[in-house]
Amino acid sequence: MSTSAPESGTTGGPAGVPGGGSEPVEPVEPVEPVEPVDLVALGEDFVRDPYPFYAELRARGPVHRVRAPEWPDAWLVVGYEEARAALADPRLSKQWANASPDLGVETVASGVSMLSTDPPHHTRLRKLVAREFTSRRVESLAPRVREIADRLLDEMLRAPDRRADLVDAYAFPLPITVICELLGVPFLDQDAFRAWTAALVGDAPFEEKKAARTAVTEYLVELLEEKRGRPGEDLMSALLHTADEDGDRLSAEELLGMAWLLLVAGHETTVNLIANGTLALLTHPGQLELLRSDPSLAEGAVEEMLRYDGPVETPTHRFATEPVEIGGTVIPRGALVLPVLADADRDPSRFPEADRFDIRRDARGHIAFGHGVHYCLGAPLARLEGRIAIGALLERLPDLALDAHPAALAWRPGLLIRGPRRLPVRF
Repeated sequence: MSTSAPESGTTGGPAGVPGGGSEPVEPVEPVEPVEPVDLVALGEDFVRDPYPFYAELRARGPVHRVRAPEWPDAWLVVGYEEARAALADPRLSKQWANASPDLGVETVASGVSMLSTDPPHHTRLRKLVAREFTSRRVESLAPRVREIADRLLDEMLRAPDRRADLVDAYAFPLPITVICELLGVPFLDQDAFRAWTAALVGDAPFEEKKAARTAVTEYLVELLEEKRGRPGEDLMSALLHTADEDGDRLSAEELLGMAWLLLVAGHETTVNLIANGTLALLTHPGQLELLRSDPSLAEGAVEEMLRYDGPVETPTHRFATEPVEIGGTVIPRGALVLPVLADADRDPSRFPEADRFDIRRDARGHIAFGHGVHYCLGAPLARLEGRIAIGALLERLPDLALDAHPAALAWRPGLLIRGPRRLPVRF
């Protein structure tokens, strides 16, 4: 899986941060100071199951100032209509130059990508990438995705105790293998790469995030140099040489940012789609048997998995370029604003009986992949991988069952990525 803009040449993060741009805005205090809700103090209950807490906030109004592990001061937007509108609001910018310096946070991404730009710069980048990241290219991957899934399941079935951690054995290696092959990565130490991405998208200390950024950046710079000298048929080689009808190409910083985005974000969503979706099925045996008996429900089932417990809890940063009023609350200029995707898709005003998992539900309209110009470019690939991965899993492992109590599962901390650290299963 997914906003009016400053000048198109202004990109990236604050001064001194890779991708830095114009001078940061001056902080503006809210009209009426609001005491933040401390999400950290809610502890593991919130990390494991944030939905009741979000529902409580939603009952009190659509906007809430919060303190979170990775964000000392942020404003959450809850509720389906309000979050969806916020995702498409041009007053909420993706550029770090619009962040208040009082936030005391920095970007950890390298280069310039669609995640750190607004239109028209974002429009240009997306157009160039979309020329190569086509639906035809994605659909052509289906046989290879199934082949990778079967190989991983073969390895799982060789376990003498018929047990495995589904995250380590299947949900992680499948999408990382697919994205590496798509980008033409000849070899990657998956354990090291997983440690890097876990630090980057989790609640690791900022020094650890910076170290991971350095490691990933060094790897990607070397990869791009290799592709320049020896281009292949892969997506990264195509991006290096693609140009539009006016001869426009991605700059070196844009190529680095795009490689970063595709490689880091290109697998993370699918890991947790597979893990969360499988967990939802295993804890709803009636739905599991329904899908086993009627595989034609797979496409709709994946949409319901995305709605019910999607892989992204809140999207990446947005900053208010002016005071923004939502539901009677004024969010100050420079503030970090996070529309809560997880709550929007559990809003009963949009999805009746929203806390019920039902693979026959019409889940269309969910915003698990975002909304507006920043809608996730990789959503078709994530859907394809999720559908094939879960279908193969149920087909090859007919006795699949959860090997731990759901309440005992440890979940990944932070507001960005939602998924279990481990998913013990038996089969």
